[in-house]
Amino acid sequence: MTVHQSVLELIGRTPMVRAQRLDTGACELFLKLESANPGGSIKDRIGLSMVEGAEKAGRIKPGDTLVEGTAGNTGLGLALVAQQKGYRLILVVPDKMSREKIFNLKAMGAEVVLTRSDVAKGHPEYYQDMAERIARETPGAYFINQFGNPDNPAAHIQTTGPEILEQMNGTVDAIVVGCGSSGTLSGLSKFFAAHSPQTELVLADPVGSILTQYINEGTLSTKSASWMVEGIGEDFLPTISDFTRVRKAYAISDKESFLTARELLAKEGILGGSSTGTLLAAALKYCREQTSPKRVVTLVCDTGNKYLSKMYNDYWMLDNGFLERERHGDLRDLLLRPFAQRDTVVIGPNELLITAYTRMKLYDVSQLPVMDGHRLVGIVDESDVLMHVHADETRFRDPVATAMITNLQMLDVRSPIESLLPVFERGHVAIVVDDEQFLGLITRIDLLNYLRRKVN
Repeated sequence: MTVHQSVLELIGRTPMVRAQRLDTGACELFLKLESANPGGSIKDRIGLSMVEGAEKAGRIKPGDTLVEGTAGNTGLGLALVAQQKGYRLILVVPDKMSREKIFNLKAMGAEVVLTRSDVAKGHPEYYQDMAERIARETPGAYFINQFGNPDNPAAHIQTTGPEILEQMNGTVDAIVVGCGSSGTLSGLSKFFAAHSPQTELVLADPVGSILTQYINEGTLSTKSASWMVEGIGEDFLPTISDFTRVRKAYAISDKESFLTARELLAKEGILGGSSTGTLLAAALKYCREQTSPKRVVTLVCDTGNKYLSKMYNDYWMLDNGFLERERHGDLRDLLLRPFAQRDTVVIGPNELLITAYTRMKLYDVSQLPVMDGHRLVGIVDESDVLMHVHADETRFRDPVATAMITNLQMLDVRSPIESLLPVFERGHVAIVVDDEQFLGLITRIDLLNYLRRKVN
């Protein structure tokens, strides 16, 4: 086996897997695992291509500052290359990017500037416009500009396309791709036009993006909506984009994208990211519409490790209305973590306050019900712990019973939703019971999530 001299040598030559358990109709569906790149996504390819292209053109040298706006994995690919080649990297990212990606970027040494994800191109806080401005105002900085950089699609003309054709023994009837910067789509389009012109290109697009309407109807809308899938979909046409060979596009909702990605893991054992769910959902629709067998390829664009706090988190999925919950018609509909399902994070009265503190931090909650078996005997929150230990930190070793509140005001599960408001106004959480049986807690954010789901 080969010993590589740099992690950059591991970019590309990703494996191809045939789907075995998904319903692909009359077709065979093949998944190219771009998640196997060292940075975890297909964007490693363009990160390397754009930096080395700028080096060859004499625009940059090690020690210089690179700047880019990225809504997805391009930042991670650039961070990997910048780290290995010795560049300073400033990345402007919209605030919908997953925490895992941001943590990953910072750990690799990138400087991350967060900006708004609810504004369109032309707004001063739009991530690409802000990145261009930072590059302009930073002495000696170079703006990568993935949306207008020809070295972006070149990466797929030179590597991704040839790999797919080789792995498929020269026979590819259709490729389903997404479009963010449009590098993958444009590069594959040019490669297959030259080497396999019969191969059909299909676009997978988030609902809210303008691209589906543009492909299917020929209308370029100026109005887009927001979506939660990361890295694909657009509110404008990138200057490097080439849609001439795309004949069909599928608009896939966030919910279908997330659930399809989870299905991929459950059935094929492949942990893909949110855009993978969009591509796979579109590929499955395309496959099921065919009346004759076809060999179809789509991409596992990145690894799902970057989305564990989002689409692989049942609570996040429930909060956002992407998983259905049993309807009761009472306050149980607002309980995110029902005690009866062993979802409520609790503490015992004889456990230590340091344990309560650690549990709050681990599960990102501000209060814990104190349970003696199945009986609620108190509640302890961050302020209770703080007031108990602030003058003597050794009191973290005291039992929870010494700091918990025992004078509890409880709400019957059949109480109207309006009864929650006085509880919240007093700065408390709602303790919901059925007779004397503890059911769970309702917080302000639980109520807000419930009301927002009703809007959807």
